[in-house]
Amino acid sequence: GRWLPSSSPLSLLYEVDSWSSSRDLRSGNLASSHRTSFSSTASDSDQPRRQGPEPAYSFVGMHCIFDQCKAAVTILKFGHMSSDLLAYGASDGTLTVCTVSDPPKVIKLLNGHSKDVTDFDFSSNNQYIASSSMDKTVRVWELTKGDCIRVIYGVSSQLCIRFHPVNNNFLSVGNANKEITVFNFSTGRIIKKLVVDSEVTSMDHDHTGQLLFCGDAQGCIYSISMESHSGALSRSHRHRTTGKRKCPVTTVQYRSFSLLAGGPVLLTCTQDGNLSFFSVALEIQGYLTFRCSLKLAPRVHSIRASFCPLLSLEKGEYIVAGSEDSNVYFYDLAKPKHSCVNKLQGHRFPVVAVAWNHGENLLASSDLYGIVIVWKRAKTS
Repeated sequence: GRWLPSSSPLSLLYEVDSWSSSRDLRSGNLASSHRTSFSSTASDSDQPRRQGPEPAYSFVGMHCIFDQCKAAVTILKFGHMSSDLLAYGASDGTLTVCTVSDPPKVIKLLNGHSKDVTDFDFSSNNQYIASSSMDKTVRVWELTKGDCIRVIYGVSSQLCIRFHPVNNNFLSVGNANKEITVFNFSTGRIIKKLVVDSEVTSMDHDHTGQLLFCGDAQGCIYSISMESHSGALSRSHRHRTTGKRKCPVTTVQYRSFSLLAGGPVLLTCTQDGNLSFFSVALEIQGYLTFRCSLKLAPRVHSIRASFCPLLSLEKGEYIVAGSEDSNVYFYDLAKPKHSCVNKLQGHRFPVVAVAWNHGENLLASSDLYGIVIVWKRAKTS
C-alpha cells in the first residue's frame, strides 16, 4: 500500500534514536524498518493532473500584492486565528505588519534588526511578535505602537523562534550554537537550555505545548519534552536522515490531526527538496513514525513548505511549497505518481515562503525580490 499502517506507535522504526533513560525503543520486537518513498517521479516541473486542480485548492487569482520591501522576504505568517493580519520578515532586517482586508495596507514597519530576520512568531493574542535574526539577537515587538520592547542578545545567530502555545511567557529559540533556549518573555532571562548535535534551523510546538519538534543543519529531527509551568526541557527522541548528504531542515510543522494518518502528524522539509511526513505518538513523548516522502528538485535557497488546510476529508494529504522556478506548487503526498495537483504563477523570482490564513481562503507567498502575493482561493461547496 501507499501508506504504512501501524497498529501501534512502536510498529515502525526508521533510523530513530531514543534519548529516554527509561525506554529504549530500539529494543523489543519491532517491525522491519521499511519505508515508503514517492521520490521517483515528483519534481517542481510536474504538470497538474489532467482532470485539473483539486476543487479545494483552486484559486481565482491574486487578492493583493505588497511590493514595498527592498530585500528578499524569507518568512511570512498570518496572525493566530486571524484571517486578516499578515507579517513578513526580510533579509535586510525589517519586519512588516499588514492587513489584507479591503483596502490592504501596511500598518507597521518594525526596524531594529541589523541582519536577516530568520523567523518570527505571533503571541496567542497577536499583541506581540518575537523575532530572531542573524544579528544574534531576539527582539520582542508590541504591535499596537510598533515598538521594540525587549532585545535579548546572544553569542550566535538566532535561527528559529516560537511562543509556547499555552504559556506565552515562554519563548523557545534555536540558534547556530546548537542550542535550544527557553527565555522568560517578561524578563528576557534564560530559563532552560538544551544542546543538540548541530545548528537548530527550525521548530514547532504541538498543540498542548508539552512537545517541541526541532530540525537541525544535518537533517535530524528532535522530539523534546517541555514542562509547561517551569519551561524545563528533556530530550526524548531523535530521527536521523539516512542520506549521504546532510541538508538543513527548513520546515518543521505540526498538525494535531490527519485523517490519513489517523492522528497527529509532522511535516518536515529539507533544503535538498525532501518533504517527509510522520505520525506522532504523543503518548510516547513525540515518537515519530515515518509515513512517506516526496523528493523535489534540490534547492539552492532555503525554501519552506506548509500543510494545506484539511478542506476535503476524503482526499489526500496536501502540501504547498514554493519553488526556485518562481511558482507555488500543491502536492498530494498520498499519490506515488504525478503528485502535483495545482500551481500558482505570478512571481518572477524564486518563491521561498508560504502561509495560510485562519479562514483558509487566502494563501500568501513571498519571493527573493521582496514581493508578497496574497492569493484568493475559489469558493467550494
